Amino acid sequence: MTSTAGSTAVPAARRGVRPRGLAWTVLRVHRPALLVWCGYVLLMVGWMLWVHHVPGARLRAELAACRELEGGCVDVMTFSHSLTQSWIGTFVAYSSYGVAAWAGASLVGRELERGTAQLAWAQSVSPARWLTARLAVPAVALAAGTTVLVLVYRWFWSASRDLRGDEWYYTDPFVNRGPAVLAYALCALAVGALAGIALGRALPALAVALGFVLWFHLYLDDHWYELWPTGTGTGTGGSRLPEGYPAAHFWPLHLMTTGVTLTVAALATGAAYWLLRRRTR
Repeated sequence: MTSTAGSTAVPAARRGVRPRGLAWTVLRVHRPALLVWCGYVLLMVGWMLWVHHVPGARLRAELAACRELEGGCVDVMTFSHSLTQSWIGTFVAYSSYGVAAWAGASLVGRELERGTAQLAWAQSVSPARWLTARLAVPAVALAAGTTVLVLVYRWFWSASRDLRGDEWYYTDPFVNRGPAVLAYALCALAVGALAGIALGRALPALAVALGFVLWFHLYLDDHWYELWPTGTGTGTGGSRLPEGYPAAHFWPLHLMTTGVTLTVAALATGAAYWLLRRRTR
């Protein structure tokens, strides 16, 4: 009797520690997307570390050797190095585009189109709980991965000032050095979910979500300096640059941009819940 009870207790205990519930379902269904996101974060971190420690170190050594020459030498590598840094910043800053496309097409739109969402609702899972799980799980993954990217990028940007300059008001370093880049990702997630619920089809939701996030991101890129009262000037080529901004204005401007982006994310999230409730009455 004792051995029988013990043998039945062990499987029961094992079953008890297995992940379950809506969160586990989201992780299991969208595991490929999670692996892609983790791979992307690792790739960007590795790229920044390699650029700083390999070509960056070689370039610093060459520049030091040039300073010792009487006539100096022509510097042709700094531009190439700055271009690589720019590409890294662009990939980090605009990763929200991929988030919006995935959220609209796969996270919500495809499940509504295939009927798997309706099947879950018929199994005592309320539409609100269903949507909460599909927003909360990727939001946690985005927050974790983006925090790593922000911390590494801040170090990478600061450590490369000797090869690049201190143009903090350029779009990519302005967005990537604080929580604004995470706010964009969460906004893309919310907009993608709203588009998926509104359209109920994967491809149209992908197009609408990606289009909106593209427009919104580029709009704020051109107008973020208007969110904090200080002087501006006109740079080369006619583009307006915040020449009057001291470096101390970075955080007020950055946090204002983050607040605007999170407000849009909150509005999109609220609209998604409202629309889902209206359509499932």
